[in-house]
Amino acid sequence: MSAETKEGNDLYDDINITPMLDLAYVLLVTFIILTTAAVQGVRVHAPVTQAADNLGKPQTRAITITSDGALFLDAYPVSLEQLRTSLAQYKAANPNLPVVLKGDAAAQYEKVMDVLELVKSLDITEIGLVTKRAAP
Repeated sequence: MSAETKEGNDLYDDINITPMLDLAYVLLVTFIILTTAAVQGVRVHAPVTQAADNLGKPQTRAITITSDGALFLDAYPVSLEQLRTSLAQYKAANPNLPVVLKGDAAAQYEKVMDVLELVKSLDITEIGLVTKRAAP
């Protein structure tokens, strides 16, 4: 190196990252403020009722059949007999129990029919079948 380079244009051994850190802190604070404002919502005092236990529980039960034939009731794996027992308990608590059946397109038809027969034997009349809308 020449003497001119050393005197006129000093080379830096390190990079000053202070402006980059300032920007990161500003973005972090902005993110924290926006997310907490969106989550909090409006606070109200809810009225007291004796039926509050029944209001918060989901009433619709979802039965899922995977492509390999596994059964799930509300995302919990069950056998056909466990499904019968659980649905009978739910039916006893709610006579108009709605059920949604979601079967994989590759699921065995016989498994779907077994579940439909089980639901019919428990006298569950409100049943929906989940499908996808075909692309136009």
